[in-house]
Amino acid sequence: MPPAPSSAGSDAIDIAASCGLVLDPWQKLVLEDALGERPDGQWAAGEVGLIVARQNGKGSILEAMELAGLFLWGEELLIHSAHEFRTAKEAFRRLVALIDRNPSLKARVKAVSYSKGEEGIELRDGHRIRFTTRTGGGGRGLTADRVILDEAYNLSDDHMAALLPTLSARPNPQIVYTTSAPDKDLAPCDAIANVRRRALDGDHDRLAYFEWSADVHTEWCPPDCDEHDDPKDPGTWAKANPGLGIRLSEEKILGQLKALSARGFGREVLSVGNYPTTGTGWQVIGEEAWGALAETESMPNNPVCFSLDINPERSMGAIGVAGIRSDGLYHVEVVDHLPGVTWMVPRTVQLVKKWRPACVVVGNFGPAAALIPDLEAQGVKVIKASMGERGAAAGGFVDGCVRPASAPPSWRSSIRHLGQGSLTAAVSAATRQKLGKDGAFVWSRNSMSADICPLVAVSQALWGFRKFGTKKRKPKMAVV
Repeated sequence: MPPAPSSAGSDAIDIAASCGLVLDPWQKLVLEDALGERPDGQWAAGEVGLIVARQNGKGSILEAMELAGLFLWGEELLIHSAHEFRTAKEAFRRLVALIDRNPSLKARVKAVSYSKGEEGIELRDGHRIRFTTRTGGGGRGLTADRVILDEAYNLSDDHMAALLPTLSARPNPQIVYTTSAPDKDLAPCDAIANVRRRALDGDHDRLAYFEWSADVHTEWCPPDCDEHDDPKDPGTWAKANPGLGIRLSEEKILGQLKALSARGFGREVLSVGNYPTTGTGWQVIGEEAWGALAETESMPNNPVCFSLDINPERSMGAIGVAGIRSDGLYHVEVVDHLPGVTWMVPRTVQLVKKWRPACVVVGNFGPAAALIPDLEAQGVKVIKASMGERGAAAGGFVDGCVRPASAPPSWRSSIRHLGQGSLTAAVSAATRQKLGKDGAFVWSRNSMSADICPLVAVSQALWGFRKFGTKKRKPKMAVV
């Protein structure tokens, strides 16, 4: 929180009360800290971020800010934007209703526009507030003193590019982000994720940040885990909902617990967000998730499946293996990851003779495809994986490691590995390369130095085993 010797929060609290809006203690806390002032009268925080679960009353905080900005602080233009039109319209109507309750404020209103897309309030002195939905052009050409970005769980770079320049020419602007917990799989949330990340990293010079959320158990927690919150515990509900006992009841939350999926309850009630990964590492499979799947004693049964892959520079090659364990979980392993490619065909022939695998998989084009003729010349039957099949291999691998969005509460990861450094490095460096518009993807490299051929190899080996490894082999005929 930026240091501030004084605050205009009391102004917002008082004017809200004059309109019949009595704020909760937690709402007053946010206003007092968010509206701190420096000795020169400027806002101590140029940005304010608030993440709190639905129905706790974050909208009342915005209404108090807007009343004070419009009638007390001389802000010439305020912009209130939301992702959905109905949300922006409802915020507009609530503010109009509050003003109507205070005759002295209502007398200062020149006009109220109810036209769709033009909702707003203009005072006789020219100060005004506009309510908009976010589009690529929303806010362009306007110079605002205060920009409120409600529903920031859906806030793209285009939206920010349209709105942020509206603040640049003003002497004392403030931008406010408010939202329930975002989910990167449902909507673009990079803007609020960046605000949150900066706050957690200690960037408090010009940022005031508030969050009420739970740190719930993961599937890897032991039964007696006391480091994380139990989603079914009313104490956890209170931790994530400052309005509990005021605007929310335990009875209503219990109803949501029964009606929603575990992921939905976590997001909507406990503010458990699904945030984008930053930087260049662990963008597809999280480090914690991958580490939890490591078992140094893991071992597959026969039959197994092998797969080969080579990096684009042909400087490194990898052979991966996959099979099923006695407990029904899949085992993946890097057999070899060595410089060059000349060793790969003889090594594969050796492995085939020893293990009699269910299949050997190689991508039907790309660097490793050059090995196919030599493998077949040595009598190795090769499954040539198409691009779609390579996409199925990548997607299936992720589904075996990471809980899918639609997974039931009983879902458990199905893949185990040995914790090999070459495979872990590949998983941490890998990114997605989309295939068409249906969400399918293949493994991509986020830099030329990222060698992910161990990951490609084990993913394809696992796909091959799932498709061919479960078929019963025909017994050899015995001749007497």
